[in-house]
Amino acid sequence: MRFSCDIFCSVIDNFGDIGVTWRLARQLVAEHELEVRLWVDDLSPFCRLCPEANDQDAVQRHHGVALHRWPEAWQPVEAADMVIEAFACQLPTAYIESMALRAQPSLWLNLEYLSAEPWVEGCHGLPSLQSKGLHKFFFFPGFTPKTGGLLRETGLIEQRRRFQQDPAAQQLFLRDLGVTPRADARLISLFGYENPSLASWLDCLALGPQASHLLVPEGRIIADLQRWLSIGSLAAGDKKVRGALTVQILPFISQDAYDRLLWCCDFNAVRGEDSFVRAQWAERPFLWQIYPQQDDAHLDKLDAFLTIYSQGLTPAAAHALLSLWRAWNVGEPVDTHWPALLEEWPAINKHAERWCQQQSSQTNIAATLVQFYLNWL
Repeated sequence: MRFSCDIFCSVIDNFGDIGVTWRLARQLVAEHELEVRLWVDDLSPFCRLCPEANDQDAVQRHHGVALHRWPEAWQPVEAADMVIEAFACQLPTAYIESMALRAQPSLWLNLEYLSAEPWVEGCHGLPSLQSKGLHKFFFFPGFTPKTGGLLRETGLIEQRRRFQQDPAAQQLFLRDLGVTPRADARLISLFGYENPSLASWLDCLALGPQASHLLVPEGRIIADLQRWLSIGSLAAGDKKVRGALTVQILPFISQDAYDRLLWCCDFNAVRGEDSFVRAQWAERPFLWQIYPQQDDAHLDKLDAFLTIYSQGLTPAAAHALLSLWRAWNVGEPVDTHWPALLEEWPAINKHAERWCQQQSSQTNIAATLVQFYLNWL
C-alpha cells in the first residue's frame, strides 16, 4: 500500500537528529515506496551528510526524498497520511489543523530518542489526546521486540560482510580517503564531542606496544586533539605521529562512506545516536559517548544500555567494558581501563559479533513504522 509521510526535524545536535531522520526518510522511500517529505529547519548540517544537496534551495529532491526547508513563516500544505514529529519538535499549528481536516485524519507519531531503559517497552505505541480530536502516538526505537527497533536498511548486514571479507575493497576505500595505515596498525575511528578523557586515551595509544592509526572525521573533538598535540590547528588531510600513534584528520563524509569507515576499523569511538547504532552494525568493539543531559540523566540511559549489552560477557570482560565506557562518559582518565579492555579483546570482539547478529534478527524501525500505520487504519 502506497501512502505519504511527512517527517519534521528540528536540528539540535548538528548531525544526530538530521542523521536519523535522513536515514529513515531514504529507507521509507527505497524499501516501502512511500512519498516522503523531510522538513528541516537548518539545511547546513544536512548538506554535510548529503554532499549533492545545497542550503539555498527551499525545496529539493535527493534519493527520492523531497527535502523542504521548514520556514519560520509556515505556508499551508496538505498534511500527509503519516506524520512523524522527530524528537518532540513542535509541529506548526496550521499544519496540525490540516491534519485534523482530512477526511481520514493523519496518523501522528512522536519519534522518540533511542533508549534501552526498561520503561520504554511500556510506553511504546501509547496514544496521547491532542487538540482537534487528534491522537499522537509515542514511538520508541529500542533493542527489544516490544519497541520500534533500530534503523537498519535491508541487506545492510550482508553488504557489510562482503566488504569486510574483501581486503582490496577496504584498501581502495581507505586510499580514496588518503589513508595508508601500516599493515600491523590497529585502525580506530573517532567521532565525538569534547571530552576530558581523550588525552589519557591518546597517551595510552601513543605509548602502547602496538601501532594505532586514529581516523578522525572533522568535528567538535578536533579542538581536544589540537591541545593534546600542542598545535594551533588541524584540518582534513593532516596527519601527525606521536610515538606508536598516528592521528589523521578526515574530511566530513557521507553517511554511506561513514558506514564503510566503521567497517574498516578494528575499534570505533562514536557519539550521539546515529553513529552509535551504525557502530553496532559494524560488528566491531566500540565505545559510545552519549549525548550529555542536565542532572546527568544521560548516565541512567548509558547504564541501561550497558546492562543489556554486557549480558553474555565473562565477568572480567564485562568489568573492562563497563569501566571504560563509564569513565569515558564522565570525563575521567582511561589510562587503566584501555589496557584492561585490550586484555579482554578476544571476548569483547566476539561479543560484538553476537550482539550484531541478535539485533539484526529483529524488525527494523522503518518496517515497524509502516506496519504501525497499517494496523492503525
